[in-house]
Amino acid sequence: MSRAVEDMNRRLLRARDAMDRAYAEPLDVAAVAAVAHVSEAHFSRSFRAVFGETPHRYLQRRRVERSMFLLRETDRSVTDICFDVGFGSLGTFSRTFREIVGETPSDYRLGHEPIEAPHCFQMAQTRPRLPAGVHLRMSSFGEARRTAAP
Repeated sequence: MSRAVEDMNRRLLRARDAMDRAYAEPLDVAAVAAVAHVSEAHFSRSFRAVFGETPHRYLQRRRVERSMFLLRETDRSVTDICFDVGFGSLGTFSRTFREIVGETPSDYRLGHEPIEAPHCFQMAQTRPRLPAGVHLRMSSFGEARRTAAP
């Protein structure tokens, strides 16, 4: 790997870490690209090439992952959780959650109890569960798509 590629990857990792820290705040591509010290267009192209999804989709997925934890571990309303993780509307949150997880936030809460296990086991337990005969196929953006059994 060339030094230039290694340097760019390091800057992209810094930007992704910044997104992880501030996932609940309003973020735009310009602000995150500034962390990587590149233009917005170059940042978006490079981020997708390295991580396999756009910066926007990565941020949405991180927000949904955090909301999954809050839905399982707290009794807070879906609306409160929606705004706490950084979504601007309940409709966008519900649609995005369903695209990524494969079920609505309310259905997810009903089917998942708090997990009392080490973090590594929690991560395995929070993967979407699909009904028998339905297979999970990942798109290039990482969201779950249901397909019938072949």
